[in-house]
Amino acid sequence: MKTEYRLFLGVSGFLFVAAIVYWLWTGTTAQGYDWIGTTTLTLSGLLCLMCGGYFWFVSRRIDLRPEDRRDADIAEGAGEVGFFSPGSYWPFGVALAALVASLGLVFWMWWLIALGIIGVIVTAAALLFEYYTGTRRSAER
Repeated sequence: MKTEYRLFLGVSGFLFVAAIVYWLWTGTTAQGYDWIGTTTLTLSGLLCLMCGGYFWFVSRRIDLRPEDRRDADIAEGAGEVGFFSPGSYWPFGVALAALVASLGLVFWMWWLIALGIIGVIVTAAALLFEYYTGTRRSAER
């Protein structure tokens, strides 16, 4: 995780410097300071800072991975990375429910927002528990 937090903190620092330079640069124009661009760059820097802080916090609590060590070999990173569902339709359902909630926000229809949020919760829970219930349940339990 050290690679990730260094990357995010580096991008965060760049965005903060870019926000300062942008603010000073637009101040020299006839229109004056551009607050929208400066705010956007600052908020983007804060978002990267938040992600970098999270990765830094996690990196202190886990063992070093091969990509975090300079003396590691490529072969040390071989093997299983994780489990990814080969044929799940639930991500499509989550995306569809998020689309319904987004359309509700765009047109400010409270009932469509509520329907979309309920749909996101239900489909996300179904995705999470897909391999704990039903026909895909493992035989070990």
